[in-house]
Amino acid sequence: MLIADMRLTKWFQKKIVDPLLLILRRGAEPNQLAFSAALGITIGIFPICGVTVFLCGIAIALLGSFCHAPTVMLANFIATPIELSLVVPFLRFGELITGGPHFPLTSDALKKVLTGHASHEVLSSISHALLGWLMASPFVLGTLYIIFIPCFKVLVRKFGTPLSPKKVLHPNTDIRLKVRDV
Repeated sequence: MLIADMRLTKWFQKKIVDPLLLILRRGAEPNQLAFSAALGITIGIFPICGVTVFLCGIAIALLGSFCHAPTVMLANFIATPIELSLVVPFLRFGELITGGPHFPLTSDALKKVLTGHASHEVLSSISHALLGWLMASPFVLGTLYIIFIPCFKVLVRKFGTPLSPKKVLHPNTDIRLKVRDV
């Protein structure tokens, strides 16, 4: 095995497998994990790079106990390469929906963008990509949720805590102090 392969395997183990096993062992419910993973990936493919963590934080704050924050964030992290590969399809989908002009992805267009001569076209293309994501995201979320439910049922059964397999994790209820009347 090459050194690069060993490093990649070690990185994958540390950044994805270990956190996933920790999540499974904490005793969250499979449906909650499936929804959280689907939500994290759906937000993670948002076509503007660099804002997905912030969007996940907003979703976690709004949804509270309906989602499992570590799972949302792990799925968002996993979705990063997918995000980069879907920017152009979301752009083209948004252009198709609006009937807007086709933004050229050529070296000449890149020169115009870098010199500031294409600001209107760039803003239009960003809005098209956002519209494409906005229209596709409910379908992505629903499809992933349906796919992830049986996956997480198997994973929780195999790696979860046998004492409390259906315990729902709430962010502020992990530790509670008992107070006695003295």
